[in-house]
Amino acid sequence: MTDIVIEVPGVGSLPAYLAETPTTDGPQPGVVVVHEAFGLNDDIRRIADEFAARGFHAVAPDLLSYAGKLRCLVSVTRAMSAGEGRPLRELEAARHWLGERDDCTGQVGIAGFCMGGAFALLMANRGFGASSVNYGRLPKRLDQAVQGACPVVASYGATDGSLRGAAARLTAALEGAAVTHDVKEYADAGHSFMNRSSVPGWMKPMVGSLNAGFVDTAAADSWNRIQHAFDTALRPVD
Repeated sequence: MTDIVIEVPGVGSLPAYLAETPTTDGPQPGVVVVHEAFGLNDDIRRIADEFAARGFHAVAPDLLSYAGKLRCLVSVTRAMSAGEGRPLRELEAARHWLGERDDCTGQVGIAGFCMGGAFALLMANRGFGASSVNYGRLPKRLDQAVQGACPVVASYGATDGSLRGAAARLTAALEGAAVTHDVKEYADAGHSFMNRSSVPGWMKPMVGSLNAGFVDTAAADSWNRIQHAFDTALRPVD
């Protein structure tokens, strides 16, 4: 587990965290892990470590690294809404970097959480082999975003007031586009139920309707579903 730097053509240096799977059974698939609005924190590093423990080399790029956090967050949010811009190029560069490693099979998935979940969905038809969307906002042009998408496994919390109905809308869009999918809404969970980091004090007045917080049962089930979806999509049987 180490901090690295990925060079992004036309952009510059991208700091990232790398978690390598301990398995010695030949090259393994990879996963690009996309952080929440809080940035590349210890919680996201823990999630990358979990992917490594489950047999996937994981790299978590820091999309808020090139300027002040607030300035970067505004820029990244705009790119997320537009479906284009610097963070999408950085995620693509992370996929290329990971996929070209000698210890990687070249099969790379993407997994995002909250803000990162939205990016995981936006990138689902841009070269990744599987996408894990965890309480991610749906793009404005949802039907267009899922056309030609890789298999998608998505998880939402029923008590998350900010994403009410998102699971049903995403399911309908994926079915309409004939994309392999597993979308589930957890009745006992709200937002960020897979993340253990607490909401910063200055943000709490803005996130009341999210009912955010870690829920062990929902998190465990989501991890099992992600494992199954990624194993199926990223470990093709000869």
